Amino acid sequence: MSGDPTTTPLQQLAAFAVATREQGLPPELVHDVKRRVLDVMGNSLGASGYEPARIALQVARAWGSGGKATAFGSGEKLPASSAALVNGTLAHTLDFDDTHLPSVLHPSASVIPAALAVAEAEGATGLQAIVAAAIGIEINVRLGSAGFDAATNQNLFFEHGLHATSICGALAAAATAATLMGLDAEQIGHAIAISASMGAGLLEANRTGGTVKRIHCGWAAHSGIAAAELARAGLTGPLTVMEGRFGFLQATCGERADVGWLTRGLGTDWELPKIGFKPYPCNHFTHPGIDAALQLRAEGLDPHEIESIVLGAPTSVLRTIGQPPEEKARPQSGYHAQFSGPFTVASALVGGGGLGLYLDDFSDELARDPLRLALAAKVTCIPDAECDTIFPHHFPARLTVTTTSGEVREAFVRSSRGGLESPLSDDELGLKFALNAARAIPAEQAAALRQAVAQLDSAPDLQELISQSAVR
Repeated sequence: MSGDPTTTPLQQLAAFAVATREQGLPPELVHDVKRRVLDVMGNSLGASGYEPARIALQVARAWGSGGKATAFGSGEKLPASSAALVNGTLAHTLDFDDTHLPSVLHPSASVIPAALAVAEAEGATGLQAIVAAAIGIEINVRLGSAGFDAATNQNLFFEHGLHATSICGALAAAATAATLMGLDAEQIGHAIAISASMGAGLLEANRTGGTVKRIHCGWAAHSGIAAAELARAGLTGPLTVMEGRFGFLQATCGERADVGWLTRGLGTDWELPKIGFKPYPCNHFTHPGIDAALQLRAEGLDPHEIESIVLGAPTSVLRTIGQPPEEKARPQSGYHAQFSGPFTVASALVGGGGLGLYLDDFSDELARDPLRLALAAKVTCIPDAECDTIFPHHFPARLTVTTTSGEVREAFVRSSRGGLESPLSDDELGLKFALNAARAIPAEQAAALRQAVAQLDSAPDLQELISQSAVR
């Protein structure tokens, strides 16, 4: 399915979508997607009381109701693109969503809301939704990986300040939506090409604040569905949208982009099962530092006896989790604390909930906690040469702590928990889901929702899953 010189990368992606829709998925990939649906549903329910989600629902409601897709939590019926705006915002709000390497993007938070909204609106089966989501997620991470420059170990999207999660997510959501709408390969290609003019997302909010990042996956899902609807109505896009002089990769990543990533092994070597899950609700770059801090805490390190802390990390991630240093040491809010290397290390050294750190550890109140702030102020973030050689194939970190007695303690994490080398089990993922869902629905309803996800591949429609996700 890959490497056909007579077609463009866009046409090969569209052909992959049609072939997969017709042939289906092996059982292990079906199970993998169901795990991602469960994760997205839990993250979305956990975010249902947050302001960005309320704002997205308010705006979507003002655009018009009466559609056939459901906004998670509220249960309101909206047009599919509007429901996807709300649901994608919910899925990404907690910064608890899955991550692929080396693309360093969160693929499911845009694709699965798009898949569920369109599947519900089109009356698709649960298995059809799963297959379409798999197609979109695979395209999503391949687009993001095309922005990885192996020669310099740099993510070119990040180098340009672009959020690959939202930019690539729009194209992936378009592929998912067009697949579920039953469009042919030519139309699916047009949907993807159209969406390439719609994807957007800047990373400055990670550095200095603002809540706009939380809608990035919602906007990607919304844009992708809109693009598919436009393609179905007859709008067209350029066949060379990927590799062209003014195409997607040149515009976002420049000449160092690896176009081959889009189609190498497409349909046979799936990236989908290589995508990691987050155990902690914060920027994934912070996770290995958290792992290291939790390790030192488990070994008996007393946070009250710490003199200084050095967090060694890949050079490129320090712009997200370590700069500006004065703001990372004293985050403006619990949300901004989720993007702070110093604060997340401090929180892990103190000890948290869930699988090590949980949402309650990132409240606005704890962002002002004297002990955490005192520890965060002792953290110096520096580039680590060994980490540079590992990233972005894994998330590494080195934590070096000097105690008040002069003892030096070190923990090195080569690959953060939740990734390929230390994956979350179904039970751990279930615990994460249960904790998130409990913030919005009763335990028995959460159990029923988990069961609905487990049986999604045999469900004739999405009604049971949607019904159990409503906050009553």
